[in-house]
Amino acid sequence: YVQELNADYDKVRTQHANKKQTPLWSLAKIRANKTPVDWAAFKPTVPRALGRRVFKNFDLAELARYIDWGPFFQTWDLAGPYPAILTDEVVGVEATRVFADAQAMLKKIIEGRWLTASGVMGLYPANSVNDDDIEFYTDESRTQVLMTWYGLRQQTEKHVIDGVTRPSRCLADFIAPKSSGIADYAGLFAVTAGLGIEKKEKAFIDALDDYSAIMFKSLADRLAEAFAEALHHRVRTDLWGYAASEQLSNDDMIAEKYRGIRPAPGYPACPDHSAKSELFRVLQCDEVDMTLTESLAMMPAASVSGFYIGHPDAVYFNVGKIGEDQLHDMATRRGMDEAVLARLLAPNL
Repeated sequence: YVQELNADYDKVRTQHANKKQTPLWSLAKIRANKTPVDWAAFKPTVPRALGRRVFKNFDLAELARYIDWGPFFQTWDLAGPYPAILTDEVVGVEATRVFADAQAMLKKIIEGRWLTASGVMGLYPANSVNDDDIEFYTDESRTQVLMTWYGLRQQTEKHVIDGVTRPSRCLADFIAPKSSGIADYAGLFAVTAGLGIEKKEKAFIDALDDYSAIMFKSLADRLAEAFAEALHHRVRTDLWGYAASEQLSNDDMIAEKYRGIRPAPGYPACPDHSAKSELFRVLQCDEVDMTLTESLAMMPAASVSGFYIGHPDAVYFNVGKIGEDQLHDMATRRGMDEAVLARLLAPNL
């Protein structure tokens, strides 16, 4: 049996080793293949409110209106889109039960103020530099750099579709290059709905009520994501105002039918978690009791942070695998030890 098992493992290892890897292009080639943007035809909207803004004790009832219930059911291993899952032949009865329990607890969270939601965001003059990076500036003179957001570019070979090569994307592609002379803008945000979670969670655990403890944490997560959605909506329509006439339903917002994106560190378009360090420093997140652990996890856990990019062509994408040349170049740009950066970007190498 052991011999058979070892033979099976050897076979799997061989198959994995022989699996065709998508070739990587050189750094020079992918930069030459960046997202085509007609900057001459683009006039950036100047934000109505430049700088940092703090939101303390945000209205939980308002956040509840922005909840995306889809991921909630995944917490309970129930598969299917909301609201269709409630009438699903297989999981509909169970989904309806946990959803009713969630509504009842959400009402208690809001009325009893079991949680506090606070956040901070900022809109700043910004331009892309060095092909892949975005500089945020302290003011419109654009002479003092507030922070630099270092970007990664897709490096796997791109296919030609209808005679056009698919672009090798980087988030910096959607911010006007400094060399263009165009005064562009970008934003940062960090929000949490997990302040005060420990007290109630401990009460549930002490009462051996694991179901309620899990429900409570999952609702805190939903409210944090809803906070990110609600604040982004306000940024688009008011604080930045580039989509002042936007009229979208919550379903439309969940489907990301709005203009612009809010990429988050640690996600496919921005896989580098270390971007959170500078973001938290600039936003002074400690004022709203948000911190980072040594491993760059956000505390409270029910938190969301990221960036605002408002260009109409901006899209999400997956950076995927990168080459040694891109790793070396980023380490040089950041003045960082290459081995340390390699550990941070291990999943992409």
